[in-house]
Amino acid sequence: MPRIKSPEELENVRQDILSRRDPNKSCISICAGTGCLALGAGEVIAAFQSEIEKQGLHAEVDTRSAGCPGLCERGPLVVIYPEEICYVEVSPEDVEEIVSQTVVGKKAVERLLYTDPNTDEQIVHVYEIPFFKNQKRLLIDDNMKIDPRNIEDYLAIGGYSALAKVLNTMSPEKVTEETIQSGLRGRSGSGFPAGKKWKFCRGSEADIRYVICNCHEGDPGAFADRRVIEANPHNVLEGMIIGAYAIGASEAYVFVGDEFPQTVENIYKAIEQAEEYGFVGENILGSGFDLTLKVSIDGGGYVLGESTALMASMEGKVGEPRTKYDHATDKGFWAKPTVLNNLQTWANVPIIINHGAAWYSDIGTESSSGTRVFSISGKVKNTGMVEVPMGMTLREVVFDICGGIIGDKKFKAIEVGGPMGGFVPESLLDLQVDYEELDKVGLAMGPSLIVLDEDTCIVDMVKYFLNFLAKESCGKCTPCRDGLRHMINILNRISEGRGRKEDLDLLELIAKVQKKAALCALGQGASDPLLSTLKHFRDEYEAHIEEKSCPGCICKALSAASSGANA
Repeated sequence: MPRIKSPEELENVRQDILSRRDPNKSCISICAGTGCLALGAGEVIAAFQSEIEKQGLHAEVDTRSAGCPGLCERGPLVVIYPEEICYVEVSPEDVEEIVSQTVVGKKAVERLLYTDPNTDEQIVHVYEIPFFKNQKRLLIDDNMKIDPRNIEDYLAIGGYSALAKVLNTMSPEKVTEETIQSGLRGRSGSGFPAGKKWKFCRGSEADIRYVICNCHEGDPGAFADRRVIEANPHNVLEGMIIGAYAIGASEAYVFVGDEFPQTVENIYKAIEQAEEYGFVGENILGSGFDLTLKVSIDGGGYVLGESTALMASMEGKVGEPRTKYDHATDKGFWAKPTVLNNLQTWANVPIIINHGAAWYSDIGTESSSGTRVFSISGKVKNTGMVEVPMGMTLREVVFDICGGIIGDKKFKAIEVGGPMGGFVPESLLDLQVDYEELDKVGLAMGPSLIVLDEDTCIVDMVKYFLNFLAKESCGKCTPCRDGLRHMINILNRISEGRGRKEDLDLLELIAKVQKKAALCALGQGASDPLLSTLKHFRDEYEAHIEEKSCPGCICKALSAASSGANA
């Protein structure tokens, strides 16, 4: 494919792709995301290709190895287009029946349809399934419609049209202003307005500026970010290229961990294709704008999610945080002005350019516009990846989208924000998912939601997160290194039935000191799970200490003691 040299050539290429595609032709789209592959999707894909060849249907039927649509609990997932018939938990043994009955016979295979766990209703069409129907899907709605390794699929749905619009009709200042007006905020950390960060960076005096996409994701229970870029890498790359144009950057990097091999492979492939088609490199679309785009593999430590540690790792140094005397927009990567944003932030940029800031800002709340993609796991009937508008309540996410608690047990809590997040009790379940509302109760926007039922021990969960953070701490500062160790020792004592009443006050004191004195966000946020549970679930700690019992029957020492007493 020769490089595309202008927006007009891009549109001609798009029309050529569309002319070769019959919208009424049957297409079997199989989720080939990491989760479904682990459940056997590779064998299902091979079975479909073999069966189509066997029945001589090459001219009538296409197959697509698609990205993750989110319903990970029910994989491998298959959607038949154009009818949009959805099948769940498909095995290679089901393939012949699907091809014969659905693709050829136009009849649904009832036993493979999604069955609503609350109503026992069988649902045929993918967008009628409550899990999908109750979301607002801007970033992940196309995942089953494209092969992430085929740039033509992305071009067919309008891919790189936002880049062409920007380079052909908008100045860098106009792009930045449009982003500011959209209300787009960084999809990790404090949620700083993306456009304002770009403006600060462009205003910095420098001979070179950098753009970095943070794909680092090491939280227990978090997988949404890597699924987003794994399923549609070109969308993220397009956002990065637009951002680089806006700030005047000539180099851009995708920072990602090699513990996610499929994600890394899809990113490399997408960059290779973008270079081949002329969306990366010299004189992009004839605009005179040049950009190199590279991949930087991280060292695997959780602390590398912190911005200064991330950039230190990229520079070949020890990946540990440093004191932030300067903003990254002034002195970041290699001490040059740098814009570092989460991949979901970059993925929103083409959507804003194509639809306009006013359209985008109408989604969500006044202060938090757009949507947020979360991974949701734990004790809900449907786990996976969800995309919701800012302002949706946690109750709606747990019960309307994910179907409620497994076995209809009692809801206990939802952990918001990962290891540095906090536990939300049922009394706060109507809390809205937006930056201000979460901040009011001491929580931050994070990548994951973990749902807990009545059989969960809060003390045990806090121990789990603190142990994880203790192992992932860089150990550079005393409050984090020693504070975590002391808190874990006290929690171990409590869970073994040796806790003292004054331990709770001591835990709270250590946690608050650490929150104030730790060097980086990891150390400062590490105490949040503990502080939130001392506030909302103090009675569970007291039961461990005073009654020598574990409400969730998880702590073995207390469970054994309780059983002995009852005997």
